[in-house]
Amino acid sequence: MPKAKLDAAFCLTATCIDGKRKTDYYSDALPGFVLECRPTGSKTYYQRYHDQSGRLRQMKIAVYGDITFEQAKKAAQKIRSEAVLGGDPAGRKEKQKAIPHYADLAEQHLAHAKTYQRSYDSTERIMNNHVLPRWGSKRLDEIKQQDVAKWLADKRAGGLAPASVEKIRTMFSRSFVLAKQWELFDRNPVKDIPRLKFNNARERYLTSEEAERLRLACECSTNTQLTHIVGLLLLTGARKSELLNAEWRHIDLANRSWKLPMTKNGRGRHVPLSRPAVDIIKQLPKFDDCPYLLPNPKTRKPYTDIKRAWQEARKLAGQDDLHLHDLRHSAASFMINAGIDLYTVGKMIGHVSVASTTRYSHLHSNTLMAAAEAGAAKLDVNWSKGV
Repeated sequence: MPKAKLDAAFCLTATCIDGKRKTDYYSDALPGFVLECRPTGSKTYYQRYHDQSGRLRQMKIAVYGDITFEQAKKAAQKIRSEAVLGGDPAGRKEKQKAIPHYADLAEQHLAHAKTYQRSYDSTERIMNNHVLPRWGSKRLDEIKQQDVAKWLADKRAGGLAPASVEKIRTMFSRSFVLAKQWELFDRNPVKDIPRLKFNNARERYLTSEEAERLRLACECSTNTQLTHIVGLLLLTGARKSELLNAEWRHIDLANRSWKLPMTKNGRGRHVPLSRPAVDIIKQLPKFDDCPYLLPNPKTRKPYTDIKRAWQEARKLAGQDDLHLHDLRHSAASFMINAGIDLYTVGKMIGHVSVASTTRYSHLHSNTLMAAAEAGAAKLDVNWSKGV
């Protein structure tokens, strides 16, 4: 172990001793400060020390030439001081390097989500479009709450809907919950960022007149299945995905029933089919070796999207503000306005709780008036006497 008066001049000319794999030159002034020389001509600064267990540790400072000698010496002094005070800077650095990048955690998060999420595509889209581009290259300990909060605020300021920002926040936080469960990292920088307050409920319901205009517009569509799809959505209150993936084997016309083997809430259910709904189904074209109720006639597969045809039809009907999911709202609204109770309507459209159905209980003024009159008649007390 040759010792030397390590200084800038010595380090400039120092070389590896001939025949050696490497030569370490120890400082005679700063214990553990080393210049390592290799036969290739490369030189590296290190600081060596003994940790609290008496184990010899080594911490790389820098390659010669990347920093000045004085900078290397100051770094060596800092490492030595931490070790003398009971720290283990090399061990700390090893632990830090062992912390995964978010991209690694995201890969595990997606693999886990794919095993149980029915909305996996949405999770993957949020991850790839929003989260990974910003945080993928960061180690988990480099992701700070303040930075995440600003990033989410920028998303909102950039025009992203509050509900979309909340989905991003929730999914990002879920990554760190999983990291803790898997003992990869124990801090969640998203946890204490407050969720955006917003009301995502829409109150757009079709009237009978609007429904008729929509039917006529759908009949003008180049998509020959659009009229059937829109009609059945309105008559059953089903979700778009449920109807587009419906199969003939689940339709029982004799008993006017449609069996849904799996729905959004993870349960199957039977949807009763009204006579108008049965009439539509009886008119549907059938294709050889095609199990689907409403397939794309060209591919014989379920439609992945009917967005273009739908947009053209609603525009023709003068209902640009109407969303496809509003048909489900309208189906519930028509039933409620016909006097059907919330519990029954909820069972019809597949809600687990009545609370979910109340958002669809858009009652027209005549329905409310009828309720008021019925209540007064039942009370049967003339409060206006003597007034």
